[in-house]
Amino acid sequence: MNSGVLGDYKPLKEVFDEMMINQQVRNHYQEFVRFFDQLDISDMESKTEVAKKLFLTQGITFTVYNDGEGIEKIFPFDIVPRIIPASEWAFIEKGIKQRLRALNIFLKDVYHQQFIIKDGIIPSSLVYTCPNYLREMMNVDVPFDIYTHISGIDLIRDYDGSYYVLEDNLRTPSGVSYMLENRKMSYRLFPNVIPNVKLKQVNNYPDLLIKNLLSLGRQISPKPNVVLLTPGIFNSAYFEYTTLARLMGIELVEGRDLVIQNHQVFMKTTRGLKKVDVIYRRVDDEFLDPLVFRPDSILGVPGLYHAYRKGNVILVNAMGNGVADDKAIYSYVPDMIRYYLGEEPILKSVPTYRMENMDERQYTLENMHKMVIKKTNESGGYGMLIGDKATDEEIAEFTRQINLNPRNYIAQPIIRLSTAPCYINGTLQPRRVDLRPFALFGPDGIDIVPGGLTRVALKEGSIVVNSSQGGGSKDTWIVG
Repeated sequence: MNSGVLGDYKPLKEVFDEMMINQQVRNHYQEFVRFFDQLDISDMESKTEVAKKLFLTQGITFTVYNDGEGIEKIFPFDIVPRIIPASEWAFIEKGIKQRLRALNIFLKDVYHQQFIIKDGIIPSSLVYTCPNYLREMMNVDVPFDIYTHISGIDLIRDYDGSYYVLEDNLRTPSGVSYMLENRKMSYRLFPNVIPNVKLKQVNNYPDLLIKNLLSLGRQISPKPNVVLLTPGIFNSAYFEYTTLARLMGIELVEGRDLVIQNHQVFMKTTRGLKKVDVIYRRVDDEFLDPLVFRPDSILGVPGLYHAYRKGNVILVNAMGNGVADDKAIYSYVPDMIRYYLGEEPILKSVPTYRMENMDERQYTLENMHKMVIKKTNESGGYGMLIGDKATDEEIAEFTRQINLNPRNYIAQPIIRLSTAPCYINGTLQPRRVDLRPFALFGPDGIDIVPGGLTRVALKEGSIVVNSSQGGGSKDTWIVG
């Protein structure tokens, strides 16, 4: 490396750096680095400015909910891509497919015969106390036995480069629109580099998704009508809903646009009612049908649950998936893989301490400064304590809450997340990253577009990558 933009880059000690090893650039970064090292600060600043302006003019934003106020912000984008070699990606892909097959069988089992509970693999109390376990889904048959049509599996790397699954997002995973926009931005910023690195494409994601939705819908109609159900314009991911509906060529609807007649779903149009066969829903379970779940919900459709139960409409994802991505049940996924598939897990899980186990709770409370404590059903980086950054008061409060309601918490050792170079304040600096690949499970199997959303903790020293907690994202290049 010369003394260009890359010259002063210093990886963190005892942390796996995605770009550097022993002060050398890793092979799969070298083509990019050759180009990058020719840039000066003014080139970098202008590229950063272009990215900011484009994200702003296109409305690529997210909402942070603080003190009851929703503040809309540009989604922070780092222009330096995270690069992963194709051989490594093949391993990730294989591991995610294995995991999703097991989780999908678990969902069918837990809502039907419950063999995994009867055989003592998972405690029944853990399943039945999960707030996202829907008794209303008991003995409901879903088309093709597919519950997890769309999943976002969060991966991290430890100091030795090993990949771990951090969590499974199986309800209404978000972020795919940012993956697509990040790639468009890369083409804009690095048109001369991309042809030389054999970059694998992600832009066929909407085509794969609509193909799956239509093939599911053919169970009901030869020409199925698919819609995307959104909670409305004030939702933090509204940009994503509009993007996906536009790219798939389907209607974007709110609950008030739909009506149930004779257990069939119809969309109101200027020409009268039009039957709906498949709903890609981005509304949470509890808001979907005020007659069955929350009576105060105005986001859902009265009668939708019974239309679904009768098989007259397909919901993507299925209702009740939250029991499979509960953070307390997460620790049993390796057992699920062995039990249902007779295989050893390909991807590692982070060691997890369950607070209802007295020994594990005691160990956790004695070692809080080495732990990340998480609420089992929170997302977005909320309800979390990072022990080595916490004050004595915060530790005392979490201790009190854990003892009060142990089922609501798990603990995991603090993982030294890998770092990737980010362009910040005129220099390249290492920042912690994770990766959310998106998997589509359809009648023909599981597709994973080669890439995903790399989220990055932009605050120095932080390991929290969520946009709601000051994180941003970067494009993910699978090369070679």
